[in-house]
Amino acid sequence: MLFFKKYKNRMIVTLIAIILIVIIGVTNSERLKLTAIESFLGNVFTPVQKFMFSIGRNVSDFFASIKNISDLMEENKELKLKVAKLEEENRRYEDLIGRSEYLINEKKLLESTNYKLIAAQVTGKEPGNWFKRFTIDRGSKDGVEKGDTVIQAVEIDGEVVLEGVVGRIVEVGDNWSKVISIIDENNNISFKVTRTQDGGIVSGSIDGNLSGYLFDSKADVIKGDKLFSSGLGGVYLQDLYIGEIIDVIKEDEDLTKKIKVKPAVDFKKLYKVYVIID
Repeated sequence: MLFFKKYKNRMIVTLIAIILIVIIGVTNSERLKLTAIESFLGNVFTPVQKFMFSIGRNVSDFFASIKNISDLMEENKELKLKVAKLEEENRRYEDLIGRSEYLINEKKLLESTNYKLIAAQVTGKEPGNWFKRFTIDRGSKDGVEKGDTVIQAVEIDGEVVLEGVVGRIVEVGDNWSKVISIIDENNNISFKVTRTQDGGIVSGSIDGNLSGYLFDSKADVIKGDKLFSSGLGGVYLQDLYIGEIIDVIKEDEDLTKKIKVKPAVDFKKLYKVYVIID
């Protein structure tokens, strides 16, 4: 007993050393089989290791997915900007295509006209389907005066471009003016028929056409005859294209021959016009 107490520490160290030597011998690399202890420890720690590995992988996948979402959001933002840009370009191309005929006519008119013209954009109109009364972005600062004639380039007989009469200036501001068109019911314009040189008066109607009469009830006018402004009364300049007769009405009790005219200008689509100035 005294011997054990005296050499207690040495005996413990020796015992530990022996155990370690045994473990090293049992677990050396040349063994083909696991010991019972190793098998037990493997059975205990393998599920734990698998669980920890799964958690680690899920955490890694989670942060990777966050990065992917961030990348996708940035890519989506860039794609939306590209789509918006393409849509805007497409709108411009469609606008050019839609106005191509007008732009071609406009170019031809500017090359052939003898009038001094000022281009003006339509900025507003009174309620309704037709541009009977509207506002333009030109005024006294641009040389526009009350009574000036407003025109648009129109094609006749598929090749000739003429000054199609739109209306006249009735009110002028510094940088704006109001226009009353020839299809307004309160607006009259004197005309002459180019084929016969017969004259008369037409005014606007509710259907967007012109209606009027000839001074000579026996005038030889027919559908398809072209009407130009005669200049009588000094309201409109002479020889501006008005439109084409689409109906001739002769009533025995009347002393005049009535006509219906389709305007050369499309009064449902007015965006740009020209003002004839001195």
